[in-house]
Amino acid sequence: MKLDILVFAAHPDDAELGCSGTIASHVAKGHTVGVVDLTRGEMGTRGTPVLRLQEANASSKILQLSARENLGFKDVYFQNDEVHQSKLIEMIRKYRPEIVLANAVTDRHPDHGKGSSLATTACFMSGLRKIETQIDGIPQEAWRPKFVYHYIQNNYIEPDFVMDITPFWQTKIDSILAFQSQFYDASSEEPQSFISDPEFLPFIEARAREFGHKIMAKYGEGFTVERMIGAEDLFNLK
Repeated sequence: MKLDILVFAAHPDDAELGCSGTIASHVAKGHTVGVVDLTRGEMGTRGTPVLRLQEANASSKILQLSARENLGFKDVYFQNDEVHQSKLIEMIRKYRPEIVLANAVTDRHPDHGKGSSLATTACFMSGLRKIETQIDGIPQEAWRPKFVYHYIQNNYIEPDFVMDITPFWQTKIDSILAFQSQFYDASSEEPQSFISDPEFLPFIEARAREFGHKIMAKYGEGFTVERMIGAEDLFNLK
């Protein structure tokens, strides 16, 4: 299956928190989008790997993803090395995306920055035909995405561009709340975590409103780029 957009996420729920509005807006336009979660989030304070997978499946239905996979890397311990690069290259060559969305280049959780650099490295290496990979015994052809963009997560980073996600705000919230184990629940007996604080989701909305304000929209998601973006029509800029 060839995808238009492939999203890499260090943990289940990273894509939902960082770029699910953008995912939903492109699915609505007829584009195919998939998510590859690098880890099962097993080091998280709340929930279990099995539950996180179930929640990811529920969110995938909300976002109408064309594909979602989990590579099962060790949460916290995965690295940008040959073993992990090879697995991402397999995914890139399997889905042959035009655009890759990846974790924030730097963030509060070290895995986000590691996931970011791992995706960047793998996207370049995937275009090298002398790197050989295969899936189910079938050799894969080299493929390099045209663009790699990084969604902004917890730490504030000045975006290079902002996507207007106003029509898809509720879809974003619904996809986030599919991860019920991770966010505020007054009846939960699990320990409180950074993201289960009752003020966390209002922060997500405040960030979206801030980015939206920058482009005169209600809600936005910010991204950084690896190379300069060009335009052909000044009237298509927001």
